[in-house]
Amino acid sequence: MNLFRICIYGKFMWFTNPKPMKTPLLLILILLFSMNAYSQTQINHIAVYVEDLKKSADFYRSVLGLEEIEEPFKDNLHAWFSIGTGASLHLIEDDKNPWVQPTINKINHLCFSMKDLDGFIEKLGKANIPFEDWPGEVGSINVRPDGIRQIYVRDPDGYWLEINDDFH
Repeated sequence: MNLFRICIYGKFMWFTNPKPMKTPLLLILILLFSMNAYSQTQINHIAVYVEDLKKSADFYRSVLGLEEIEEPFKDNLHAWFSIGTGASLHLIEDDKNPWVQPTINKINHLCFSMKDLDGFIEKLGKANIPFEDWPGEVGSINVRPDGIRQIYVRDPDGYWLEINDDFH
């Protein structure tokens, strides 16, 4: 009978294996169980407070090209968009309280990656939507140290959106 030790969740446990030939299978099963039971966290959604749901939803749908998905509330105060990998963007209008402009800073932004950044920039031009680079030069494209090109635009509520070409 073999005796071996395995670390799961930072704790060492001793196991006995009466059939040494099955040790690799047992190890794989234990590792798979521990990885599934203690899986990584993933993003589900991002909620954004908006003043005019129709105007904001139109921007994210027609300018960014996001796919609108079904939302469960059906109250005309929510719009949901798929943003990839099972995550969604939730636009939420508050009909109970007056609009309060949030503090907006370019450091606090959402980022979307596009396959064709040049085509997107052309689309912005046709829609008369200005863009700028990180320092704030209108019409300029920023190139990160890793070669990724990026621009910044504002949505209808003034939130900053980074658009880059780091599409996978």
